[in-house]
Amino acid sequence: MFVIKNVRILDPASATDMTGDIGIENGKITAIGTVETKAEDQVLDGKGLVASPGLVDTHVHFRDPGLTYKEDIYSGAHAAAAGGFTSVVCMANTKPVADNVDTVSYIVDKGKKTNIHVYATAAVTKAFDGKNLTDFRDLLKAGAVGFTDDGIPIKDAKTVKAAMELAAELDVPISLHEEDPDLIERPGVNQGKVSEKLNYGGAPARSEYEMVRRDCELTLQTRAKTVIQHISSAESVEAVRQCWRRGGRIYGEVTPQHFSATEDLVLEKGALARVNPPLRTEADRRAIIEGLKDGTLNIIATDHAPHSREEKAKDIKDAPSGMIGLETSLALGITNLVKTGELELIDLLEKMTINPAMLYHLNAGRVTEGGPADLVLFDPDKKWTVEDHFYSKANNSPFIGMELTGKVQYTICGGKIVYQAG
Repeated sequence: MFVIKNVRILDPASATDMTGDIGIENGKITAIGTVETKAEDQVLDGKGLVASPGLVDTHVHFRDPGLTYKEDIYSGAHAAAAGGFTSVVCMANTKPVADNVDTVSYIVDKGKKTNIHVYATAAVTKAFDGKNLTDFRDLLKAGAVGFTDDGIPIKDAKTVKAAMELAAELDVPISLHEEDPDLIERPGVNQGKVSEKLNYGGAPARSEYEMVRRDCELTLQTRAKTVIQHISSAESVEAVRQCWRRGGRIYGEVTPQHFSATEDLVLEKGALARVNPPLRTEADRRAIIEGLKDGTLNIIATDHAPHSREEKAKDIKDAPSGMIGLETSLALGITNLVKTGELELIDLLEKMTINPAMLYHLNAGRVTEGGPADLVLFDPDKKWTVEDHFYSKANNSPFIGMELTGKVQYTICGGKIVYQAG
């Protein structure tokens, strides 16, 4: 038996906050509380650490197939484990797009060979054309757990409504990237003081919230489980809040970068801070935090988006948008939400474990007897500096050089230690 002793157990699903032991056998949690050990048992002393459900990230880009010089499913899984994640959901913007059974099956099958649980979404529209729906039923049979054209907004409202109606019928999430390209002069940087200083053009908040408002209304009409991805603006937060209050099955997703930083980071970090949708103002960041506090934003996901050093070394006008996030996500949450008094630690973990797990019907997100032994053990008070090397193939993080609080010490998946801090 594998026994974790003297650890603080935080399980948001059951509102558990206790110090005790966790017994593990055959990949399952067999006991929680006081566990007697034998000489042959493997014992890990968890004193000073928190044990929570393994983190669940429902928005990652592993670039596999097609762009594996940036990341692949194996390297992405290692980066996830290093960040405390035991379950991740890959987006469909691979090359070729995951709009067909063969590509989805490839991701699912390769994911099963990693040290964590890797799931796949499928495209909403064929080749991300924004018009023609994929075969949702066949793609679900191939192993897809949801649908998204992430990276590309679906401009046609009739297409979105038809997709939502089908997703509602099948009871699967549909996740939407909300940026109207017609309103964007140049993507990746907020249209405001920073874009003006850089003579960049930029992407206004309106390009996001106009689409969010439309899709909130469609959510109410169709009863679909709709995820508004990587929310960046105060107006979008309010639109989701009102939809939620009116009974919409709406899920507000936010990334660590959007609650941790503002457009000012672009002036300091350049292309490393270029991301779609962009980092916006302090007022937007505060609105996002308020949305996390009142439950409007109920899922934290990284939007882990690796790019090569050469790509991100280009001028900000030519570099691709996106940043990696798996290995800094928990620490950014602890540093910028828990240590600042905005959220309790168990509330942060709720948005990173049970909420995303329930949305996608995953057997994850709980610390419970008989459940899977998927856990993260971390030191909530350990300070560390983000260094310029990661388990990911990529290093495109604007948080390099920053001191954060909260460090993953062990990640356990299926009862096995899949990551241990050096």
